[in-house]
Amino acid sequence: MEKHDGPDPGQVRIDDPWYDALASGWGELDGTGAPAPVVPPARGEREDLSARAADVYLEVQRSAAFQEVRSRYRRFVFPAVAVFFAWYVAYVVTATTAPAFMARPVVGAVNVAMVAGLGQFLTTFLFTWAYARHARLRRDRAALDLRWDTQELTRSVAGGGR
Repeated sequence: MEKHDGPDPGQVRIDDPWYDALASGWGELDGTGAPAPVVPPARGEREDLSARAADVYLEVQRSAAFQEVRSRYRRFVFPAVAVFFAWYVAYVVTATTAPAFMARPVVGAVNVAMVAGLGQFLTTFLFTWAYARHARLRRDRAALDLRWDTQELTRSVAGGGR
């Protein structure tokens, strides 16, 4: 095919290395010289496949392993959130109802309010560390196993995969 200097809207340039028409399924001829229509996969096949994949996820969600991971998560998070929220509310309520107490000096210019405020930051970091440790020791391995099982099941539903 001959190379053109300018774009020719009526001609497909096969010599352009960035034009990947044949690989993408566009620009092929139907035998009469006209471009062949692109036929998308049947809609029913796609819906059926997604319905079967949804069944896999529902099956995993109902499994004892998944319920155990969720239970371990809840047993840590709900009490931790309750403790942190109570600590935060106590700080705010004390700061608004007992300003004289919060203004009491601890060391030099550092008062109770400053210590309690820094304690808020410290407990945030402690809870973050405790959450990450809990996840690593009690949930991550089981969650990773569930993830691999789910991927294998969805791959088998999709027809093999890689």
